[in-house]
Amino acid sequence: MAYFLKRTKNKKGLYLQIYESFWDPQRGHTAHRSVRAVGYEHELRESGIEDPIAHFKAEVDAMNAERKAALERSKAAEIGPEPAERHLGHFAVKAIDEALGVASDLAYLQVPSGFRFSLADLLSSLVYARCVAPCSKSRTFHDVLPLMEGVGRGFSLDQLYDGLAYLGEEHEKVIEIYNARVAEAFGRDTSKSYFDCTNFYFEIDREDDLRRKGPSKEHRPEPIVSMGLLLDADCVPIGMSVFPGNESERPQLREVISRLKGRNAVTGRTVRVADKGLNCADNVADAVLSGDGYVFSKSVKTLPATERAWALSGSGWADVTDAKGNLLWSYKEATGDFEYKVAGEDGRKATVTLPERRVVTYSPRLARKQTYEINRQVEKARTLRLAAARRSEYGDSAKFVTFAPVDGEGEVRDDARVVATINHEAIRKAKSVAGYNMIVTSETGMSAEEVYATYHNLWRIEESFRVMKSELDARPVYLQRRSTITGHFLVCYIAVLLTRLLQVKVLGDAFCSEDLIGLFRGLNVCRASERKYVNVSRRTPILEELAARTGLPLLHFNLTKGEVRSIAGCTLGMLRGENKKVSNQRK
Repeated sequence: MAYFLKRTKNKKGLYLQIYESFWDPQRGHTAHRSVRAVGYEHELRESGIEDPIAHFKAEVDAMNAERKAALERSKAAEIGPEPAERHLGHFAVKAIDEALGVASDLAYLQVPSGFRFSLADLLSSLVYARCVAPCSKSRTFHDVLPLMEGVGRGFSLDQLYDGLAYLGEEHEKVIEIYNARVAEAFGRDTSKSYFDCTNFYFEIDREDDLRRKGPSKEHRPEPIVSMGLLLDADCVPIGMSVFPGNESERPQLREVISRLKGRNAVTGRTVRVADKGLNCADNVADAVLSGDGYVFSKSVKTLPATERAWALSGSGWADVTDAKGNLLWSYKEATGDFEYKVAGEDGRKATVTLPERRVVTYSPRLARKQTYEINRQVEKARTLRLAAARRSEYGDSAKFVTFAPVDGEGEVRDDARVVATINHEAIRKAKSVAGYNMIVTSETGMSAEEVYATYHNLWRIEESFRVMKSELDARPVYLQRRSTITGHFLVCYIAVLLTRLLQVKVLGDAFCSEDLIGLFRGLNVCRASERKYVNVSRRTPILEELAARTGLPLLHFNLTKGEVRSIAGCTLGMLRGENKKVSNQRK
């Protein structure tokens, strides 16, 4: 299997892509897949590359040489001496994963596949490697797994891809298995459930049934795949959905909760919490009809005139201050019956009246942030206006501009130059609602402070997405099939799940996500001799806490081979301080 430069002629010119040949076990022959889109030959020449074909042929040759060297290193690692460096940062998530006991369930799950390797070992290896050193599946197999203490590699690279595809196809069952085991080991509080969506871009030109062009969170033009994430009341992941990038996010909330209720992961009444992007009449109606509650936000800017006037009026406000008397936020509230228009069985809109509590909040800090962003966008619009930019170049700043065709006739096209006029009324309206937000809830007995605190726990989902994207490198994705892409996101989801269990259930939320990622990446040892290792990690508060809880020599410099194995073999009881290992810790 090798890389090669593919050249495709079309109307615009000669298009270059780097492709990879691989063995497809389903079709029983060699197949090809795109690794990276390079671009058009004439555009590459204009960018300064004199001979693009020769240039990228040389790059492909280097990639093939690197792959060959990686294969040779892999073979040497399998038959050669033990690597000098060993990763140990995964020991805590490994302890939790093994305590959950999902391996026996995954053994049943793989029965129809006929795999001659352990699907549980494959999944756990990919999850631990994602925590320690996130990279492509090929590099994970060749460069990361051989260095991880206590992690086997009883599968080939082709088996890794086959297993990942199978996990992607059966991802709902895998999540169901983990949910049942987490509930047994730690308990689940589903009295509240937090939901949000994000998307991941793919550096490809051609869309398929999953990777579709839509509104990207990073404002990228490439096809995207969307993901929905559901957290329980403790902000521990409980559900995931992967769907095409051009589909609306709003139906995903009710679909995910309905699916989890059907699999008994969510039992009883749950209060669904989501931001304004998921607030719609159908989601409200579905929550009520399912016997659930809801806490959603609404944009003050889009409220009806009468309600907006009440929200922005100067009377009825109560202040919330800190210990020094500084204003944190203010609120006003109202409880009453509010109308929603929902789709009936015949497809027509029907008006229903629901009791709600509506809480309007004002945050000086949010007001400063939003006002700064408005000024930034206005300044960008002014600069583009002076440069006679095209409509498509304005981006988010377009909401503060009025456009007209250059010749005064026809439509305003995104790719055409336009006459732009700063819309001062739009700027005034945007600044008038800066810092304001409305939260609506079915929980009329909940106080304004409780409503505010419940809604603002959504930051945990945003943090989970940030960890997934930035720390676990969920993007870029070098996979092509829908099943393997879903399998990749499943690995990232389980990595976040185990991280949250360690953070919330084991360590009592005493450490932030950055502390845990630092533990995963920073705990390494080097082999100094046949029986001696040296600890090359830095002393951190989280390492001190785990050393005190477990009694393991995490703070020692000199380690024996047995001590390294004891760290890798840590148990959940040790993490909880229940089965502390007797050790002479030097602090």
